Amino acid sequence: MISSEKQGADSVSREVRTIFVSDVHLGCMHSRASEFLEFLNLHEPESLYLVGDLIDGWKLRKKWRWPQTYNAIFDRVEELSSKGTEIFYTPGNHDNFLRDFGKRFGFVTLSDEFVHITADGRRFLIIHGDQFDKFETGAQWLSILASFAYDVLLTSNTLFNRLLKRKGQKKYALSSAVKSRVKQLMRFISHYEQKLAGHARENRCEGIICGHIHAPNILDIEGVNYCNTGDWVEHCSALIEYGDGKMEIVFFDQEKASSHQPMNQEQPVKKLGLQREFDELQVPGVLSRFLKRLHPLRLIRR
Repeated sequence: MISSEKQGADSVSREVRTIFVSDVHLGCMHSRASEFLEFLNLHEPESLYLVGDLIDGWKLRKKWRWPQTYNAIFDRVEELSSKGTEIFYTPGNHDNFLRDFGKRFGFVTLSDEFVHITADGRRFLIIHGDQFDKFETGAQWLSILASFAYDVLLTSNTLFNRLLKRKGQKKYALSSAVKSRVKQLMRFISHYEQKLAGHARENRCEGIICGHIHAPNILDIEGVNYCNTGDWVEHCSALIEYGDGKMEIVFFDQEKASSHQPMNQEQPVKKLGLQREFDELQVPGVLSRFLKRLHPLRLIRR
């Protein structure tokens, strides 16, 4: 576990102190990479936590797909680092090949867990969360099957919304509606949120920040603040810490309303329409340098 306790007088000078994002799934055709890049370009936080599944190794093993937007994301992360943003990365189940590496790679600090100290002195445990998903740890084939079914649902939803658009009707989040019910059942069975809250308590933390289940939410579980960052496949959501230590889930694309309420509802939600780039390219730029050191990424292409 790595503890990040960067605090100082300048910590309150920025509107956004820390950003937590997870489940971008670069490599998946449904990744909202363009939106994520635009979101990153809007902020220069003191710390950026990539809370797992930034890269979708499962999809890249089957088919190598790397649009120019992905390179721009890594370039932006490197740019943020050069400007003083601390970059932390806790791998998830889709990019678990990174767990074989040390605690430091260039400008990125790697660890399965971090402890983040907020501006108001609270301790938050940062973890992707797949370690507490009993389907992932006990029957991964079910998790893979569920992932396949989820992709089919997302594809069907995209086609369905194209038809609605032609008829002049609003988009309908079919996949989100169906998935939310399935995920609620999975969380009930596995006690996912309760397990994570208990893990935070065992590590003497007031809260826990995770991803994995693509369900942005902030809950109080027996005195522990449970925060799920959501994803950049459906929700385009992130958890933000402001200069005073307050935390809030923000949604970059709010065309479809979320059923989860943020902790602080005073901040306005931005609605931006973006175009997605799908130019199939090789991997130049920063990720090319990344690949030269992270040998497991090469294995993804086999």
